[in-house]
Amino acid sequence: MRLLAFETATRRLSVALWQDGELIERSGEIANGGSERVLPWARELLAEAGITQAQLDGIAFGAGPGGFTGLRLACGVAQGLAWGLDLPVLPVSSLEALALASGDNDVWTCLDARMNEVYAAAYRVAGDCVTQLMGPVCLLPAVVPAPTFSGGWGVGDGFAAYGPLLSARKPDLAGLRADVFPTAAAVLRLAVPAFARGEAVPAAQARPIYVRDKVALTTAERMARGGVK
Repeated sequence: MRLLAFETATRRLSVALWQDGELIERSGEIANGGSERVLPWARELLAEAGITQAQLDGIAFGAGPGGFTGLRLACGVAQGLAWGLDLPVLPVSSLEALALASGDNDVWTCLDARMNEVYAAAYRVAGDCVTQLMGPVCLLPAVVPAPTFSGGWGVGDGFAAYGPLLSARKPDLAGLRADVFPTAAAVLRLAVPAFARGEAVPAAQARPIYVRDKVALTTAERMARGGVK
């Protein structure tokens, strides 16, 4: 099986290629944009593997939640390539990919959602199997629900922005790892068995996972949430 994957939900962008159990990746931290990077990275990976786009079996992408522009980038690139090559696509939760990328077992994932909110969920990881324990939410860090497992790790850049508020919600955490991001490699590790189970969809059906319906606040709403971040 040969699969290509894109993950651009955060400032850490990555592209990865899976070929019969071998995984290679390109990544970089890009604060804004990144559309000029992901396709050249994809071409580099295909050349390194010695295959062409026509030899791919499918395309996966980190569907979010995450930054609006980043989610549209990953979905749009995956859809465009899949449409042109007549390939199926597989949207993968970026929070599940974050949990898998952490290398921990009980994981409270948390990404900075801006607008003084976080995207949060909880998972149990065993090998490449990720089980959801708490579904994704987008809430103020002071009220976001904490997972019920004992200990565990808090991972994601939400802890860099709101560590004290989040730690107060679950004081028994084993530790925080705010420098962990979802990766295209983790997306592929989740996508490969999902493709084998027949869970891929036609390109036209691929959609980002926004969680938050509203992408902007009024000035009054921003001030009510504690500022204009």
